[in-house]
Amino acid sequence: MTGNRSGLPVIADLGAIIDWLDRKGRLVRVRSEVDPAHQLAGIAAKFERGPRAVLFEKVKGSRFPVFTGLYWSRELLGDLFDRPATTLPQYVAECIRDWQQKPMAPAVAKTGPVLQVTEPEVDLSVLPVPTHAELDAGPYFDAAVVITKDPETGIRNTSIQRFLVVGKDRLAINIDAGRHLEICLAKAAARGEPLPFTLNVGVGPGLHFAAATPAEAAPMGTDELGIASRFHGAPLELVAGTTSKVEMVADAMFALECEMVPGELHEEGPFAEVTGYYATVAPRPLVRVKKIHRRHQPVFQTIISGGEVFNSVGLLGEANVLALLQKQVPGVKDVYFSHGGCGFYHAVVQIAQKRAGWAKQALMAAFAAFPPLKMVTVVDDDVDIRNPGDVEWAMATRLDPKRGILVIENVFGHGLNPTFTDYLGSKVGFDATRPFPHTPNFTRARVKPASLDGLDIDVPEIR
Repeated sequence: MTGNRSGLPVIADLGAIIDWLDRKGRLVRVRSEVDPAHQLAGIAAKFERGPRAVLFEKVKGSRFPVFTGLYWSRELLGDLFDRPATTLPQYVAECIRDWQQKPMAPAVAKTGPVLQVTEPEVDLSVLPVPTHAELDAGPYFDAAVVITKDPETGIRNTSIQRFLVVGKDRLAINIDAGRHLEICLAKAAARGEPLPFTLNVGVGPGLHFAAATPAEAAPMGTDELGIASRFHGAPLELVAGTTSKVEMVADAMFALECEMVPGELHEEGPFAEVTGYYATVAPRPLVRVKKIHRRHQPVFQTIISGGEVFNSVGLLGEANVLALLQKQVPGVKDVYFSHGGCGFYHAVVQIAQKRAGWAKQALMAAFAAFPPLKMVTVVDDDVDIRNPGDVEWAMATRLDPKRGILVIENVFGHGLNPTFTDYLGSKVGFDATRPFPHTPNFTRARVKPASLDGLDIDVPEIR
């Protein structure tokens, strides 16, 4: 495993992150050989949402290790960023806002660790690409960062998509409707050109967050790679592509130079997605892999659908909704995307009410700020939005079903949610706040805090 270069922030280099996790006791090492088809994911699931990530040192059929679990614990991420886990959404929102106000462009270096080795031939079978769920169509890249360029403007775009391995030099990609990558592919088709891109495997969370930033915060025509620069506190380093003008991430573990030829399709799916259901099978764009570059000792990164996606995507969604709501709705204090809502579909908004009607205003603003949302629940500032029991208490004792439920029909949503056929469905908002102005009958009972210091207390062990 390659450590980070001198002066490079730890979060910019997955190798340095793995070393840091190891020193902190936050890394599980699986030293026995594991099968990348199903067994690897099954073992990783035993540690999911725990305080440690997992490194599989021996993977059948490959000489490269596999790493997972960087995003499944917010406490782990908070430790990595040296801040309380509960403040991560505010921190992410600040970084994105700073980038919007003062963009920091990436820097293109002459070389970087990812160019230490260029494979003599393209053969994806030598990579330890895992097959996760029982009915998945095959091995998937699901944590790699795509970098491409707008065929008209040359402005870089970044995203995270899923890629099914369908041959030694072929992948099939799923592109969500409305994503900027889909727009770039359509522009390439109109020009009668292929769309080149690079697929960067094994990168730090700053770049991952940049690639997952909602379009509402990073519109088409902005170079989202600058968001990673803001997280790093220095320009993200890229290296020039060898087959096209699209760059690669200098400190990635692997970088694949690829292209899509508009109109070339291949069956893709099923795949166990963020929803906990299998994504449908359909003809989707075919990808040709032209070069594979890597470090001397790279580590392949994968993400297990579930807690990792809930946190990595949820943090970005929370950050965007929080930033926009605090501009538009007085009193909004915090936002949480619940794990029960797949980190994608249910936002809980905490508000200190300033006047009647603002809670419902927060409902509507949240849907506008993050279109994949299906549900929004607004609660008062005496409710712990990260405690499902507390939120349910507010709904059970403060929600007036007659006046507090907002239903929006035939609206755009997230296509992976099975209730949004062809991206259309219904959304629901719950105003679970106290009536304003507040009346004594809605005052929450509290126990006065007391210290145990100096008290003679015998607490027996349970036998």
